[in-house]
Amino acid sequence: MALTSGADDPVEIVVDWLRCDANGVCAELVPEMVGRDDWGYPLVEPGPVPADLRRMAARARAACPTMALRVVPASGASTLR
Repeated sequence: MALTSGADDPVEIVVDWLRCDANGVCAELVPEMVGRDDWGYPLVEPGPVPADLRRMAARARAACPTMALRVVPASGASTLR
């Protein structure tokens, strides 16, 4: 799955809460965009992912053992939350 339809299109990180088990891989791989709450669940920085972090966001998405992390077009992110 491609990160964007165009290289300059904004993307956001969203979490599928039904899949997430708070393992923290996303927070380790892209700490600039993802923190952790007291129980270890991700706290995602709202808004578009900066261009220089897109590669790391893609790595975090690919590394998520439960496939709970998504990188979606910014205009469609609200439908997954």
